[in-house]
Amino acid sequence: MLTILGFAMIATFLVLIMTKKMSPIAALVLIPALFCVFVGKGAKLGDYVIDGVTGLAPTAAMLMFAIVYFGVMIDVGLFDPVVRGILKFCKADPLRIVVGTAVLAAIVSLDGDGSTTFMITVSAMYPLYKRLKMSLVVMTGVAAMANGVMNTLPWGGPTARAATALKLDASDIFVPMIPALAMGLLFVFALACVLGRRERKRLGVLTLDEVLTEETETVLVGAGSGAAARTAAGPGTGARSAAAAGPGGGAPGDEAADEGFQGLDPDRPTLRPRLYWFNALLTVVLLTAMIMEWLPIPVLFLLGAALALTVNFPHMPDQRARIAAHAENVLNVSGMVFAAAVFTGVLQGTGMVDHMAEWLVGNIPDGMGPHMALVTGVLSIPLTYFMSNDGFYFGILPVLAEAGQAHGVPAVEIARASIVGQPLHMSSPLVPAVYVLVGMARVEFGDHTRFVVKWAALTALVVLGAGLLFGIL
Repeated sequence: MLTILGFAMIATFLVLIMTKKMSPIAALVLIPALFCVFVGKGAKLGDYVIDGVTGLAPTAAMLMFAIVYFGVMIDVGLFDPVVRGILKFCKADPLRIVVGTAVLAAIVSLDGDGSTTFMITVSAMYPLYKRLKMSLVVMTGVAAMANGVMNTLPWGGPTARAATALKLDASDIFVPMIPALAMGLLFVFALACVLGRRERKRLGVLTLDEVLTEETETVLVGAGSGAAARTAAGPGTGARSAAAAGPGGGAPGDEAADEGFQGLDPDRPTLRPRLYWFNALLTVVLLTAMIMEWLPIPVLFLLGAALALTVNFPHMPDQRARIAAHAENVLNVSGMVFAAAVFTGVLQGTGMVDHMAEWLVGNIPDGMGPHMALVTGVLSIPLTYFMSNDGFYFGILPVLAEAGQAHGVPAVEIARASIVGQPLHMSSPLVPAVYVLVGMARVEFGDHTRFVVKWAALTALVVLGAGLLFGIL
């Protein structure tokens, strides 16, 4: 019964948000609360929620201060040179823009933190997508898939969890998987080309050249400006009317969102050119400390945000203005995280996750025993989407590894196969970073889910197929 209710709860949640019958926050709270009553454990709902909130509180704190930190870095101009380079490469070609999104997300993902990746990528690319009336779900989908492949880095989380759960060396898991993961990343780039060509065909051939080059110097990034005025698109920019743009690329609802968008021009008062190298060094030290695990990530971002605000904006009114400029993003993301805590708390507290996993593992045919690596790879795609990485790697993976070893399949192969599902996992409603992505891009979570699931699952299958082809699994 718990197995059926668990799948029913997840299906109900996904249907409601994808059909936009409920907002993600409301669905994350009300659906699990209702199913908790159905299970007959309504009296323990409070305990489940508190447990979920306690587990995700450090993540919420990390995201809150990470948004403030990187928002301040964007305000003071740290990423302006990178953005200029990306925009110069992309020009007004939708194909180049989509490919540039994938490349930028993959590069920034080297720091191992999805929230950081999405903040920088969206800040750099959002203005260009809005100017050209391109589909914003293409931007969020491509960024999520590129980050999902790169999330398998040893310091990204999943590989380290697999190594810990099975008492293996992380390098033994990751290094042999590099060719398969490289094929997955190449597939994301190829998919970006296809989606870019589709956008180019929908919008027509856009030739901004000197006009766009001049304009992009006044519209660099699109997060937390709060003060700088947005330059109006002039004749010849190639921007199409809202009526001409397709889904996600300039519908009437997007026009309202665009009114709230504030671009950051090169003369904005928040720039701190004299402190550029200080801010660059501070960011490098912060990312290094994250990778080296000198301190917990929430503590690092708390200290970094406080130091960045104090040095760049020593006057209290300026600090309050910067915090207020990013308050909307902070509230939206932290609200989603705590709402997700209700979902995960009920899913785990009632035992639905355990019963769902046992049912899946128990229905593996005996003849598949010698192919447990393949089975693990296939199961990792839906399981890491419907549950947290901790639940999968510490709860399910040891069971799969034990079943594999009984049939002579080494635990290290099971561990390698377990990271295959990460391209889809990064768009899971249980991943806090995805709310940073859709929140900053002003994309409905249901729209993002409807677009990305099929492509992300296909990317994961490409990684799995390459692993089998190369004899890694």
